[in-house]
Amino acid sequence: MVDQTTSSVAMAADYQAPTAVKPDLRTRLQNLIPKLVLSPSLALILVFVYGFIIFSVYLSFTGSRILPVYDWVGLENYEKLFRLRHWSIAIKNLGIFAGLYIAICTAIGLSLAIFLDQKIRGEGFLRPIFLYPMALSFIVTGTAWKWFLDPGIGLEHTMHLWGWESFEFDWIKNRDFAIYTVVIAAVWQTSGFVMAMFLAGLRGIDNEILKAAQIDGASNWNMYRRIIIPQLRPAFLSAFVILSHLAIKSYDLVVALTGGGPGRATEVPATFMYSYTFTRNQMGIGASSAVIMLMTIAAIMVPYLYAELREKK
Repeated sequence: MVDQTTSSVAMAADYQAPTAVKPDLRTRLQNLIPKLVLSPSLALILVFVYGFIIFSVYLSFTGSRILPVYDWVGLENYEKLFRLRHWSIAIKNLGIFAGLYIAICTAIGLSLAIFLDQKIRGEGFLRPIFLYPMALSFIVTGTAWKWFLDPGIGLEHTMHLWGWESFEFDWIKNRDFAIYTVVIAAVWQTSGFVMAMFLAGLRGIDNEILKAAQIDGASNWNMYRRIIIPQLRPAFLSAFVILSHLAIKSYDLVVALTGGGPGRATEVPATFMYSYTFTRNQMGIGASSAVIMLMTIAAIMVPYLYAELREKK
């Protein structure tokens, strides 16, 4: 027994842990190449996205007008901003536009998704039709709807040519209704995308749960109200975040469709920021409006990202 113990101790003393094998030059280059390829893009993002965001935040606290200046004025630009009637109009229009846009897109997207989820014939044909508007830019959408809604050449003119002389649809020229034409164009473009999100959520629901509900005698209405729609909560949340983001930064659609008019009837924060920065030469106020927009988007995105990361953990 003693001899065995002695030999074990000797073997343990003679044992040497294996040394780590250093990677050869080829392996090190293979590990380095992805970093080298991505580093220019990362540097450009840091400079032209986050760098300019920081620069805009700094400009919002300066007295910059036609060109950047670096005299610190504190919160003066923000105080001026919230005293401006044009900014109040822009915020009001954004509230109308965003509220209707999100609600209508969600309702239409969910309805189309439920319709396509019935395994109807021609689903493969209808789905691309519903999704096609999202492939267009907002400039194209705005221009097309501007022609369509123009009373002189669009829908109203066509109905008059067909003999319906009493037909009127001049919302795009009417101060009280112009903002709703922006809602119509935006809903037309984005509803198909929302439909795709809800359809993916519907196709991910466990069929066994639905079969069990059918065996228990649940009607289709009760199945959707009590089982299916509650399980679409992630899709609802994602749709809300994406649509809110699109509504807040809406600029090109408004410019192409109404140009912010008639008057300032369709002015939104994005068009306000552009006009005050590059037309009215009030860079400090324009930067402060951009910061308010950034904070609004962050207030929506940060909780969403936090919830997603927490759920994954």
